[in-house]
Amino acid sequence: MAQIIDGKLISSQIKSELADDVKILKAQGVHICLCVIQVGNDPASSVYVKNKKKGCELIGIDSESYELPEETTEEELLDLIDRLNNDDRITGILVQLPLPKHINEDAVIEKISPLKDVDGFNPISVGNLCIGKEGFVSCTPAGIIELLKRSNIEIAGKECVVLGRSNIVGKPMSLLMLRENATVTIAHSKTKDLKEVCKRADILIVAIGKSRFITSEYVKEGAVVIDVGINRGADGKLCGDVDYDDVFDKCSFITPVPGGVGPMTIAMLLKNCVIAVD
Repeated sequence: MAQIIDGKLISSQIKSELADDVKILKAQGVHICLCVIQVGNDPASSVYVKNKKKGCELIGIDSESYELPEETTEEELLDLIDRLNNDDRITGILVQLPLPKHINEDAVIEKISPLKDVDGFNPISVGNLCIGKEGFVSCTPAGIIELLKRSNIEIAGKECVVLGRSNIVGKPMSLLMLRENATVTIAHSKTKDLKEVCKRADILIVAIGKSRFITSEYVKEGAVVIDVGINRGADGKLCGDVDYDDVFDKCSFITPVPGGVGPMTIAMLLKNCVIAVD
């Protein structure tokens, strides 16, 4: 039977540690401020932005937000980011994704200064990760590393399969696991014999966006299973990319959905905000 990795508990521990760090920084006269930009009124994005503001308040850092109308042009958004890049009061900039279709996300991500790129999406941030230099790391993959380490799960020397190759999760996740000395395979929709590849994994990290796709047939006995997905099942309930009930008895550790990886993303965003002033 698996042990449940409690992302809510671990994220709370990280936020408490960050709150202590922020108190020390404030006593030294250091100012921290995250600026969040949302274009349009996508309901899910609005919830994420609200949670990020609450997280800032919880650990004691300032936040500013721009809620821009759907019809905001790409040029207007890039001009705003440019102003924020040059505003010394702002130490971190986050543009909530997805953006309206008429705005080029790549151009927006590239516009954010690497010194304020607390999401870790800028190509310079990604490049630093690739070559092992210091820089911001994408929050969800960084959060997964924290989940593993704080659950006393050994990474070095273990075989890890990352299922999914997105720029936000799959690719940076594989690089972080390499940094921790795991042997890493990236699998995806074109991978042959996907079940057999996944069954090699001591640590299986799933980020493919397919509801309950991974069943016990994909999981090695005693594997650690990290479920990054969040979907709405046919029953209307939130679920992950892993069939939790089917896999539970086969693995050693597993993250639930909700309450596993999700809470860690904001915790690591807040950590990046604190790192930004170092």
